[in-house]
Amino acid sequence: MKIGMSSYCLLAALRKGEMDILEVIQWAKDNGCEHIEFVPYGFTLVDNPELADAVVKKCAELELEISNYCMPANFVHDTKEEFEAEIARVKEHVDLLVRMGIKSLRHDVISFRVTPEEADIHHFNKNLPSIVEGTQRIADYAAQFGITTTIENHGWAVQHADRVQRVYQLVNRANFKVTLDVGNFLCVDEQPLIGVIKNLPYASHIHLKDFYYRPFYEDPGEGRWFKTVNGNFLRGSIFGHGDVPTKEIVRLIKESGYDGTVSLEFEGLEECKEGTRISLDNIRRFWNEV
Repeated sequence: MKIGMSSYCLLAALRKGEMDILEVIQWAKDNGCEHIEFVPYGFTLVDNPELADAVVKKCAELELEISNYCMPANFVHDTKEEFEAEIARVKEHVDLLVRMGIKSLRHDVISFRVTPEEADIHHFNKNLPSIVEGTQRIADYAAQFGITTTIENHGWAVQHADRVQRVYQLVNRANFKVTLDVGNFLCVDEQPLIGVIKNLPYASHIHLKDFYYRPFYEDPGEGRWFKTVNGNFLRGSIFGHGDVPTKEIVRLIKESGYDGTVSLEFEGLEECKEGTRISLDNIRRFWNEV
């Protein structure tokens, strides 16, 4: 297994102008990462070929693998024209991956932000044909370049383990897999251990994160808490400090024989470099202990 990080971990530093993406790459290498994943927040690459080339050059110089690229996408629209425009937009990002030599793409399949009503099973079933068609078309386009596309349990509408599996099964493409986020199941109030057990067999990439979790009747007050689909409270934490059973999840991953890449996604209140460093240390420590 290769342990690395998402550029999202240092988003706070990127947004404040304290670091640029090339410095994030250097920081990842200096802190023992074997790979890096890019999430284009705080910087963009699809409209900046010079920066994309500089990123590839920097990673090559450091012998740091680029493991994955994550982007938002939405295949549920009111008109055919909007649907086709979204297909074309996502294909532009596939073309970026070809330019950069990246072989894994995680794209969303529906808007990340929906209402609790729109997150129910009836809306999921209604939107499933569009989700499947859009995902198949992107997978088919990416296949000619040897790129694997993935769905993540990300966003209320498809954050449940069973819904991810349903999309995976219906898309039915050899180059379509799952990016397994071990913490995101809590966003729809599913037990992380159960979600991991269900979706681990289909994973080609894994996101490791941790959350503090409080029930709806114990409002924790200030501190960048956000609500789950059922009104419970979540806040990002250092990996190993929160309420996700992180060490047991690491054990499950290790015992499964998974031999791919795992990326830390740190979303805590702590200073982002410190929180990311401690989280990476905990991942390595847990891996050695289980």
